[in-house]
Amino acid sequence: MTLPDVYGDDSEQEHESQEPEVSKRSRGVALGLCFFGGVFGLHRFYLEKPRTAVAMLLTFGGFGIWYLYDLVLIGSGEMRDAEDLPVRNWSVEPSPFMRQATARADRRVTELEEQLDGLRQQFNELAERVDFAERMLAQSRSLESGVRSPNPRLPSPGS
Repeated sequence: MTLPDVYGDDSEQEHESQEPEVSKRSRGVALGLCFFGGVFGLHRFYLEKPRTAVAMLLTFGGFGIWYLYDLVLIGSGEMRDAEDLPVRNWSVEPSPFMRQATARADRRVTELEEQLDGLRQQFNELAERVDFAERMLAQSRSLESGVRSPNPRLPSPGS
């Protein structure tokens, strides 16, 4: 019978590889909402805590004390959301709706670029045709003017 190795490297690696869970909510957004609308509980609505948000709304942020307390908590990274996860990430993660919207927009931009390239090609072909037609007309005019006057007058050297 073998005893488990309590001081082995395996258990340390398992604990180190697991990152502590943090909220998907942005600390920067929560701090901004608390700073500008904390007495109305806007940050608590954002953190999905509607009961305490309504309480802050009715008491004007606990007469300012609760507001200042939350401001310090969010600033230090100790504020928790409705799932009791700490709000520590400063960045805002894009929502699934925004990812879908940007994917659709990217597809639409690609389609518009392809259409624009097609229009450019058509325009270039049309410009070549117009240029060819102008040269043909100029050539036919010069031939017509040559037929009308069989002996064209050449300018004298002194004139």
